[in-house]
Amino acid sequence: MLKRYWKKIGMLILIIACVFNVMSKLVNKLSLNKEMLQSAQYIFSEQEEDKN
Repeated sequence: MLKRYWKKIGMLILIIACVFNVMSKLVNKLSLNKEMLQSAQYIFSEQEEDKN
């Protein structure tokens, strides 16, 4: 039975792997955006303190 369906099983595994890859990249991208915004706010506040 496995002999008959090996291409379909392989395609299913490939599709699942691609979906997990894309989802992990999206999650990491959102975290990176938050990190960049926090860094920008910190630098802006430091520059404001230096002016005063």
